[in-house]
Amino acid sequence: MTIVRDRVATTLHALPGKRRINPILVVVVAGAIIVALTYTLPAFRTYQLATVGAYFCVTAGLTVLTGLNGQLSLGHGALMATGAYTLALWQNKFNMLIPGVIVAILVTTAVGAIIGLAAARLRGPYLAGLTLAVAVVVPSISSTFDGTFNSDQGLPVALNPPPESILVEQWQAWVCWIAALVTVLALAYLTRGRFGRDMRAVRDDETAAKLAGISVARTQVLAFVVSAACAGLGGALFAVLSQSVSPGAFPLTLSLFLLMAIVIGGLGRLVGALIGALLLVALPAIAQEIGQSAGSQRLEGNLALTFFGVVLVVVMIAAPGGLTSIRLRRTKTTRTRNELKQKGR
Repeated sequence: MTIVRDRVATTLHALPGKRRINPILVVVVAGAIIVALTYTLPAFRTYQLATVGAYFCVTAGLTVLTGLNGQLSLGHGALMATGAYTLALWQNKFNMLIPGVIVAILVTTAVGAIIGLAAARLRGPYLAGLTLAVAVVVPSISSTFDGTFNSDQGLPVALNPPPESILVEQWQAWVCWIAALVTVLALAYLTRGRFGRDMRAVRDDETAAKLAGISVARTQVLAFVVSAACAGLGGALFAVLSQSVSPGAFPLTLSLFLLMAIVIGGLGRLVGALIGALLLVALPAIAQEIGQSAGSQRLEGNLALTFFGVVLVVVMIAAPGGLTSIRLRRTKTTRTRNELKQKGR
């Protein structure tokens, strides 16, 4: 069994598309770019940049769960709602942001662990059905316990204002992207290690993973826990951005958008998660502009889903592995040509 495990690990380690780039260097460069953008972009674009950072936390965790471990989740919008409501309740009572974000992550992680324990026993459409039920049930809890969650009107989020020399949008962008870059750095090291190899092995062949000594159930539960923690962080950041939390901010379509975004960007790749986060901000903004110019609010709501559907179909036809696979395909083609040229010489 040890030999089998070593072979699985060696094979997974040699998979293409895994260039050894120092994640810390990438995070430092990305942080410098974000800071520069917050001083050059107008206030609304800076707010959109902050929103991309909040979405990036969620899509990064979801692409690890679905892309690397093979578990389909349609309930991450509900996990975001859990983190957002937890932060709102904490802030309205204690008004301490950093401890509130930590508490939101812990509460969402506990919810994710419960869902993950059930999800480890399910496969395919049954797993999708479970997470879909969570996406429907969790937002409706606010209507059931309206004394605590204020029903459909939602809760305000008490926040201390930033220093006078810093714009609110700048402060929001810094908070969101610090959280996003720390999350991505942690996920990068996590997926490069033994846990990442275990997730890939479970995704590819559960029987072979068991023969290699990998605990399939534990790996799946841990993957769901990690992804839920990222979703809780993203939800807490959204509460900071909007300074209010309501069930309407976390509809069922949000979970669908999150899944489509990581598929379009490229499953299992953090760069694909970033592309998905950009699409989650860009496509609804385009739909909103078209809807406002047409004077139809109903058109605005339907256009966002239409745009995502069209982009998904086009990308799946042109690049079944997502947008990031285009670059990988070009790199492989260039390598093959260079090897043929060297052999010809």
